[in-house]
Amino acid sequence: MGMKTAISLPDDLFRRADELARRLGIPRSQLYARALSEFLDAHGPAQVTAALNDVYADAESVLDTEIAAAQTAAVGEADW
Repeated sequence: MGMKTAISLPDDLFRRADELARRLGIPRSQLYARALSEFLDAHGPAQVTAALNDVYADAESVLDTEIAAAQTAAVGEADW
């Protein structure tokens, strides 16, 4: 059993969700849980990273040689 919660929904959204749950033959709570799970998956860290990768895919990524040397010196031989 999971956590119970109360939420407010616009009437039209509630009716549409209720109808979909009936068509799928599942309880409303299961429909809401599935929908929320899919929404969270779509907005999780992996999707954010993928979106940022898309944004920066064509951007030039050049680091000044002096800055790169300073970073290397600062990190040293640390194990990551």
